[in-house]
Amino acid sequence: MSTDKGPRLVLVQGDITEQHVDAVVNAANSSLLGGGGVDGAIHRRGGPEILAECRKLRASHYGKGLATGRAVATTAGLLPATYVIHTVGPRWSETEDRSGLLASCYRESLKVAEELHARTVAFPAISTGIYGWPLEDGARIAVETVRAVPPGVVEEVRFVVFDERARQAFARFVD
Repeated sequence: MSTDKGPRLVLVQGDITEQHVDAVVNAANSSLLGGGGVDGAIHRRGGPEILAECRKLRASHYGKGLATGRAVATTAGLLPATYVIHTVGPRWSETEDRSGLLASCYRESLKVAEELHARTVAFPAISTGIYGWPLEDGARIAVETVRAVPPGVVEEVRFVVFDERARQAFARFVD
């Protein structure tokens, strides 16, 4: 059960596609049709069912793609999770503050998780890869946003990071 302060935060260094959770969050691109990094790994490991559901979403509600900061769920296919929650992170900009959009990715993903009655959710470090968001700032925004979410169905939020550098960045805020 979540505490009066919201979900328990856990930091894991590893592969997000191997997490046994109710929902895995995908750092998707707006097309929802797969890509590189976390997005590509989730689509490859999850199998064709994820792509098939993403195509259905594009053919119906998201004809122009998923907007930055929004989230939507599909099956997890062959992943050891039940759902994949796709969210589109913002690209880093030195001239425009997009931190609200990055925070929205976490809030909207947790909102979708609540609607799915997901008790455990695994997040990657959204936007800190090819989208260029500085890792320390991305970690700070992720953890602060999740901590600010009121208690609900979600009991545990797992930040799953790929390498030691990212683990150290998130550890500053999670511990």
